[in-house]
Amino acid sequence: MVKRFEQVCEAIIDNIEQVIVGKRNKIEEALICFLAGGHLLLEDVPGVGKTILARALAISSGADFQRIQCTPDLLPKDVTGVTVYHQQSETFDFSPGPIFSQVLLVDEINRTTPKTQSGLLESMAEGQVTISGETKKLPTPFFVIATQNPVDFDGTFPLPKAQLDRFMMQTSIGYPDQNDEVQILKQVKQEHPIDKIESIVTPQQIEELKSQVREVHLDDEVYQYLVEVVTKTRNHPDILLGVSPRGSIDLAHTAQARALLKGRDFVIPEDIKKLAPLVLQHRISIRSESQLRGQEADDLIKGILNKVSVPVGAK
Repeated sequence: MVKRFEQVCEAIIDNIEQVIVGKRNKIEEALICFLAGGHLLLEDVPGVGKTILARALAISSGADFQRIQCTPDLLPKDVTGVTVYHQQSETFDFSPGPIFSQVLLVDEINRTTPKTQSGLLESMAEGQVTISGETKKLPTPFFVIATQNPVDFDGTFPLPKAQLDRFMMQTSIGYPDQNDEVQILKQVKQEHPIDKIESIVTPQQIEELKSQVREVHLDDEVYQYLVEVVTKTRNHPDILLGVSPRGSIDLAHTAQARALLKGRDFVIPEDIKKLAPLVLQHRISIRSESQLRGQEADDLIKGILNKVSVPVGAK
């Protein structure tokens, strides 16, 4: 099971790396989030490949892909769909919105209104939408990649912590280095390589991989280590609001996915250390006076990891 999982994941990553050059670790992070059953928040500047990453992941997993460009006038029905009445047949037909896809890119989620944001995030949490009093299940797998621009906040509606908590991980892609950017330019000289890649697995196989993730073993010492890290965010002098139990659960699930990705059927403390900043940083609120001193969420989480004793020999 473990070897097969590792081989499939390597094939998916290699496939995506054809279009996302020099960012293998970021592809791994997105795949870990996908297979752990969560949703991903990308906070990055425009033009670094966020949409291409989402499209490539969808193609590689054989999944349907849709994209929503968020604007202030975007309505909840534009996301979920509407029920239309046909006068001739005297019947109501449902026209599904883009949320009824398997991989959904929500571009600049903080540019749409809180009402639309909450409707979208409710669907992410429940895996279903309610339209005209009728509940409709979303397809599986269902994976949302939402983006935010970290430098342009004019006309935006920042996501509150309660809604950010719905995202399993937050990361960024970042600029490529010079050699990688030269390679990108060569690749797109004639046509974009996204048009050439093909699916590696089916959505059904993705669901099977996700079920295998939950079977990965966590030792009691690893559980204690994970919880101690999370607990320290709740009584840290620079942190106003610590990580919720949902954050602990998400960290455990992502650690299980990373363990399988690395060819193990058990989680080690290294999995927790690697993923904790990605899973926890967007869930904490830093005190105002600490922000004025230049404290940042990522640095605080890494500081906590450096202070918590790592269990030796945990398996």
